[in-house]
Amino acid sequence: MDNDKNKSSIFAITKNLTLTCFISGIILACVYYITAPVAAQKQVQIKNDTMKVLVKNADNFKPVNGKKDWYSAQKGSKTIAYIVPAASKGYGGAINMLVAVTPDGKVIDFNIVSHNETPGLGSNASEDSFRGQFKDKKAGDLTVTKDKSNKKNIQAMTGATITSRAVTKGVQEAAQQVTTFTGGK
Repeated sequence: MDNDKNKSSIFAITKNLTLTCFISGIILACVYYITAPVAAQKQVQIKNDTMKVLVKNADNFKPVNGKKDWYSAQKGSKTIAYIVPAASKGYGGAINMLVAVTPDGKVIDFNIVSHNETPGLGSNASEDSFRGQFKDKKAGDLTVTKDKSNKKNIQAMTGATITSRAVTKGVQEAAQQVTTFTGGK
């Protein structure tokens, strides 16, 4: 008789757990159904805001046909810049960026989207003092130097030369890709 009681007890527990999992699944599916479109819309808004910071005088941004995650910054009907994703390996791993480049290959600005660089050293690559050095430079001028008198190239951040080179390499590759895509015009 004890054996029958244990079997029914295990059956009851299994039935209750199955019912609980089923109800939990329904609740999670409902929450996802409600929040997924909001999250997707928010992601698009964040990307648009980031692009607007990179190319302040653009009216809108359109995806570039045939180029994954590329956008053209439009002012009126004219393309004034391209927003290009770039990635490079820094001291702490991958550094992912969005780079704004004019059609003739000059860097406008960049935004680091994600990184694992050392706080207070490599993470300073987002600071204006480093980022500002890239403005209006073409790919050929994007070389890291430690020579303070060299104003033509990019001054390495103190204590973060690897990060400086990684960011510069990513921005340089983006500028080269745009120049190749547009023919430098």
